[in-house]
Amino acid sequence: MSGNVSELEINGRKIYILGTAHVSKDSAEEAAGLIETLKPDSVCIELDDERMANIKNPNAWNDSTIANVIKQKKAAYLLVNLILSSYQKRLAENFGVNAGEEMIRSINAAEKIGANVYPVDRNIKTTFLRLWRKMGFIKKIKLLFNLIFSFVDDSDSELTENDLEQLKTQDMLEAALGELGDEYPEVKRYLVDERDIYLSQKIKNAPGNTVVAIVGAAHKSGVINNIKKDIPLEDINTVPKKSPVGKIIGWAIPIAIIIMVALTFTRDAAMGFEQIKRWILYNGTLSAVGTIIAGGSIWSVLTAFVAAPITSLNPLLAAGWFAGLTEAKIRKPTVADINALSNDLSSFRGLRRNKTTKILLVVILANLGSAIGSYISGIGILKIFNDIFFK
Repeated sequence: MSGNVSELEINGRKIYILGTAHVSKDSAEEAAGLIETLKPDSVCIELDDERMANIKNPNAWNDSTIANVIKQKKAAYLLVNLILSSYQKRLAENFGVNAGEEMIRSINAAEKIGANVYPVDRNIKTTFLRLWRKMGFIKKIKLLFNLIFSFVDDSDSELTENDLEQLKTQDMLEAALGELGDEYPEVKRYLVDERDIYLSQKIKNAPGNTVVAIVGAAHKSGVINNIKKDIPLEDINTVPKKSPVGKIIGWAIPIAIIIMVALTFTRDAAMGFEQIKRWILYNGTLSAVGTIIAGGSIWSVLTAFVAAPITSLNPLLAAGWFAGLTEAKIRKPTVADINALSNDLSSFRGLRRNKTTKILLVVILANLGSAIGSYISGIGILKIFNDIFFK
């Protein structure tokens, strides 16, 4: 065995942990060779159930429509996954290997010898949602746009030799978000540190007297440091609930807007109509502008304009969902369009041209425009209310 393999004995059981480079042919061959040599009872791989299913059936998502993604409120989640997917394709072009090939080879080798295969990573949705819900609104917006534009800006640049060597020992998720690490310390905590703990406990509890675990090199030391500890996973495997304070504020602001407008009508009907006009124009116009920036059709722009003033008064709805669904009906793409993303992600123009990312951008930018419009018009309504009742 090479120096990449660590042998541990826990409760009389042998556990072998191989630290791999996700973009290395040598690692893929070493993983398969280790399994074939040791013939373990169980093989643990750094994937979750969903990602393992996607590896075995890469076309499983091809029939999923973008409309369903929007209805399930997963537009931002899908956009991040598209960015990561294209990032990995870019690495594959530099290394001449598919990202995660060592996991594929490990699954095949385990099935060949009749060993049980266990995906031991935390569900990627849980990981993203834990990161997302621990951030404030402004930080979320900054992170999302930094992700999009930093990736697009760098997509044409060539990776240096140092970059390639560093990527061999980095976690794939952390590598894709690595440039944001200083500004967002939460990234490493949720994408690496918590997953080290999760991986270690799942590997330790895998059945059999001999267990081989294939993990990325970035996780190996963390797994070894935690594997002999008994750490409950409930806390780090739970998606944080949305803050009740946020829900209260989400309803309180629209109710306050409605009350201020209604009271203004009792004193000055003309100013009441002025408040309504501001609410409609700012919400509708800025949401429509966001849709135009995203490259949406005229029908999506009109939908955003009409929907924004209404949905802004209901926290359960969002103008971007309606604009995005309208765009999806016109463009009618499926997730199979992801295959065309590699070239389109090289520029913001490409993001707007690709049917998949165009729709996702419509959802996000229409919602952002509506949020800004609500803020601006809300301030205006408050000013008129204050002038009438307190001056």
